[in-house]
Amino acid sequence: QVQLVESGGGLVQAGGSLRLSCAASRRLFSAYVMAWFRQAPGKEREFVAAVNRNADNTHYADSVKGRFTISRDNVKNSVYLQMSSLKPEDTAVYYCAADYSSYIRTSTRRYEYWGQGTQVTVSS
Repeated sequence: QVQLVESGGGLVQAGGSLRLSCAASRRLFSAYVMAWFRQAPGKEREFVAAVNRNADNTHYADSVKGRFTISRDNVKNSVYLQMSSLKPEDTAVYYCAADYSSYIRTSTRRYEYWGQGTQVTVSS
């Protein structure tokens, strides 16, 4: 069982930055692809970014490419999402997720474990 706890959400003005963190409980954290998803009110949960097990490959949604950076620390069992140049349309609940896989996948159905989510609100 993997438990994921997100933190770092909040209210920020457009153009600002936030850094989300996700702490994992399991000591085999390095065996999981880690990803961030988000869900805005009335919309489906969507893929944002993912990093592979060795942190040598990342993948981003087109909507955040060049603005968001995902990273991980396998010693601290943590994954991060640095968000810059935030826009009002980035407003959503952001979820950390873990996939026991050797390659990155973007479908929510592939991720076995989820955090409780952290709210990010970007004001215009």
